[in-house]
Amino acid sequence: MKQYVVDAFADRVFEGNPAAVIVTDSPLEEGLMSAITRENNLSETAFAVSEGDSWRLRWFTPTQEIDLCGHATLAAAFVIDRFVRPGGDRIRFQTASGTLTVERRDDLYEMDFPAYTLKAQEVTDQIVDALGARPQEVWRARDLLCAFDRAEDVIHMAPDQEKLKKLKGALMQVTAPGDGAFDCVSRSFAPKMGVPEDPVCGSGHCHIIPYWAAKTGRTEFVARQASPRGGTLYCKLEGDRVKLAGRAALYAQSELMLEGLL
Repeated sequence: MKQYVVDAFADRVFEGNPAAVIVTDSPLEEGLMSAITRENNLSETAFAVSEGDSWRLRWFTPTQEIDLCGHATLAAAFVIDRFVRPGGDRIRFQTASGTLTVERRDDLYEMDFPAYTLKAQEVTDQIVDALGARPQEVWRARDLLCAFDRAEDVIHMAPDQEKLKKLKGALMQVTAPGDGAFDCVSRSFAPKMGVPEDPVCGSGHCHIIPYWAAKTGRTEFVARQASPRGGTLYCKLEGDRVKLAGRAALYAQSELMLEGLL
């Protein structure tokens, strides 16, 4: 069985967010998918199964399956386009979050994702204590989203991972206006998922882009994930959908030695 490791939202290897991708003709047993993901120890491993002209796609973190993942979707589309079924401009995935489409536009892969509806929350002492900084606003959908006035507050943030686990929401997204080169910056922390910091979080931008669209009245953004690896996302809000585009770079391909397990 072949496995690919792809750096997503990356112009070159060693940046963006690495995801492992496995493409099969028939589904794998769930326990095996979990074991492979733990062995990889990346933030996500994506499993794609051919279903006619589309693909059944599932995403696993080292601790659990999740319902939406942007960078692993981009990585899966890149692998299918480059190595499995080349020649098409659009790839359709059937997922726990509905049908997701990815279109290749030159060297960018543009994903069509659902936008989250945010609800305002109180800025609590617990949030401030966990982040080590006081956000101007707090919003919640699947994740908590904390907004700051200054990019440097986000870039230099060093949250307490154990305290983050006690907050509501699946992940912690933090964002601020960009410094000129980018419209906004962000970071994503996911200790509940076994991932202290997600290097580039596509689903996080399904929170972040609706927030900045409401704040600024704009619909198009060049967003920078300000993790140590860093990554760039080209984003557009269209009604209740978010278009997320980025590049990908192949880091490795390997053969998994699973004799007797299949």
